[in-house]
Amino acid sequence: MTVRRFRVEGIVQGVGFRPFVYRTASALGLDGWVANVNGHVEGEVAGPRGTIDEFAVRLRTDAPALARVRHVRLTAGTPQQVYGPGFQVRHSAPAREDTAPREIPPDAAICEACLTELHDPRDRRHRYPFINCTDCGPRATIIEDLPYDRIRTTIRRFPLCARCAAEYADPGDRRFHAEPVACPLCGPRLAWEDLRGEEALRAAVKAVEAGGIVALKGLGGYQLVCDAGDPAAVSELRRRKYRPGKPFAVMVRDLDAAARLARVSASERQALVSPERPVVLLARRRGHGAAPLAREVHPGLTRVGLFLPTTGLHHLLLDELARPLVVTSGNLSDEPIAVDDTEARRTLAAVADGFLTHDRPIHSRYDDSVVQFTGRIRITVRRARGLAPAPLALSVREPVAGVGAQLKHTFTLAADGRAHLGPHTGDLADLAAHEAFLASYEHLKRLTCIEPEVLAHDLHPGYLSTQWAETQPLRLIPVQHHHAHVAACAAEHGMHGRFLGVAYDGLGLGDDGTLWGGEILVADLSGYRRVGRFATAPLPGGDAAVRHPSRTALGHLFGAETLGSPRPYPWLTRAFTDRLDPAEVAAVRAMVARGVNCPRASSAGRLFDTVAALLGLCDRAGYEGEAAVLLEAAAGTEHVAALAHRVVRAQGLWVYDPAPTLADLLERRLGGEPVARLAAAFHLTLGVVTAELVARAVAEGAPRTVCLGGGCFVNRRLLTEVRRRLHAQGLRVLVGGQVPVGDGGISYGQAAVAAARLAGER
Repeated sequence: MTVRRFRVEGIVQGVGFRPFVYRTASALGLDGWVANVNGHVEGEVAGPRGTIDEFAVRLRTDAPALARVRHVRLTAGTPQQVYGPGFQVRHSAPAREDTAPREIPPDAAICEACLTELHDPRDRRHRYPFINCTDCGPRATIIEDLPYDRIRTTIRRFPLCARCAAEYADPGDRRFHAEPVACPLCGPRLAWEDLRGEEALRAAVKAVEAGGIVALKGLGGYQLVCDAGDPAAVSELRRRKYRPGKPFAVMVRDLDAAARLARVSASERQALVSPERPVVLLARRRGHGAAPLAREVHPGLTRVGLFLPTTGLHHLLLDELARPLVVTSGNLSDEPIAVDDTEARRTLAAVADGFLTHDRPIHSRYDDSVVQFTGRIRITVRRARGLAPAPLALSVREPVAGVGAQLKHTFTLAADGRAHLGPHTGDLADLAAHEAFLASYEHLKRLTCIEPEVLAHDLHPGYLSTQWAETQPLRLIPVQHHHAHVAACAAEHGMHGRFLGVAYDGLGLGDDGTLWGGEILVADLSGYRRVGRFATAPLPGGDAAVRHPSRTALGHLFGAETLGSPRPYPWLTRAFTDRLDPAEVAAVRAMVARGVNCPRASSAGRLFDTVAALLGLCDRAGYEGEAAVLLEAAAGTEHVAALAHRVVRAQGLWVYDPAPTLADLLERRLGGEPVARLAAAFHLTLGVVTAELVARAVAEGAPRTVCLGGGCFVNRRLLTEVRRRLHAQGLRVLVGGQVPVGDGGISYGQAAVAAARLAGER
């Protein structure tokens, strides 16, 4: 007989790991015990040495689906008589001093077993909206502290009834030690004004049927719900939410319903039904057999964001309404999603016609995750509910934090080989979003047991994340924005050596004090060298140009960097300016001529804005990136030749001069060439230009592994064109999959850079 102490680290709390250990040990005839200790699982086993070895192997190979086992450690144990024969699940040990980082389970969508019970009239949880078990339900959104037990979650205010308590204590039951377990007798209840339970649900259903907007309390915050097939309802939601054009996500009942709205590949189908239940951006199905969907849901776009129900409540709503539903964040534009009931009723009072709420508090806000696929390549657009804060691998020892950028903000806490991306916050310029960042940062620090010794931040002094970092009594490591983009990609793929980085995004401050956004870098995780870029053009009005693509276009036409190419002929320029307000054109011309509030930028994102404006697709953007989204949609599946383009040597760098491209585009448009063909030609041109810039860098000794980063690579057409041409050169091409390619991944890249620089100092 041998006695061994075991400790399992990873996502092992809130995923049914203790019941799994109990069943495994019992099946092998081992004695001992298991308990949650801090953020880990610990215990002892006694039995034949070979059987204990088999037990240790099974802890890794047979772990529950939601578990992520990082380490299994065996050490000498105490004598067997301390705990007696048999195996038992012990109460969690009191919190103790433990420096090992802890991992937090994300929320998981309702599982098939619970869904079956939800629809079974004979089951006591029939139609109970808050049904869950060890394989599904709320986790990160309800955890207040670790070790993970009911008393340290927001569900603690609901004492278990006798039958739930029996299930909770029964090793053979699916709800054995399922902390959020509840039923209609003892658990949370729905509410709609003075109505409760089924009556509350029916009131919400009637409101949606009547064309109304319902504020629904979901897993990670409030959501706004309306009939996705009702143009008036969707338009009214846009008006009330101050969201004029940004597409809405649509929730559908099942895969069959999704297939009636969109074309769904095998990879996309797998993502839709995964426990994470992200919103998946899909190609909209058109023509005969396509399900109706109001065009106001995704105006002007060929793709639609679909997702399946995440909770029993969502399933009940969709069962009753039998139609696709707009399910979008419960907030006003640019504000964080509402989680507190009082806050929700205040901020959403003018938006919602009624509130379908419940009495289980949400401790941490998590918006819905968003992903998309280019072939089999998965791109994470927003890492939130279902994905965050599950850790990602990162070569890091000392505890560090990346505090992120300004837009699409996230932060990252990293230590001991793993990095935790915090929830998506939004635009830090909004006071509520900034407060949400600070609260989430403190909460995740406590849960993960990571106390950063170093803060990595963006170079831009105007970013509120940078300004906050500078108030902290910690060592600061500034990280250039685009280096962080490509470092995030490299670190996710385990790169440690040199690589070639292609960073295409909107704007980021360069190390020379100018604004960058179309960059070719030779880099490793600790540093970089700029070897290529896009030519610069003024941004009339500075940051305001982001919302005015027509002004960005005027900046290119009136003041693009002179690299030996003539600017578009005056008569071509007039073809664009004649349709604009003459006073605005004159004002911008004067601003550019005098250099007043016209910072120059080498931005790929702003070039997308320029082309969208020149083609008449978007003069004023209702949300960040709208012009580029409309340009991609316009390109469709057209296959055409590239536009004129030119790469030159300037100031020691390879520079793409877009002046010939814009002149060719305007001339062909005036000649009657369709917008769709020109939009497709522009995407192809950027693919060709990128391949040429990379080839020039490789010829001068740059590495043959290319890391792509920046929000422009959310554009599927651009990503496809760039990858295809780089692969044709025999290059290895990497792009982020789990880490957002846009600014939501900046904090992970910052943490990776900080960790590499600290390692270089050792």
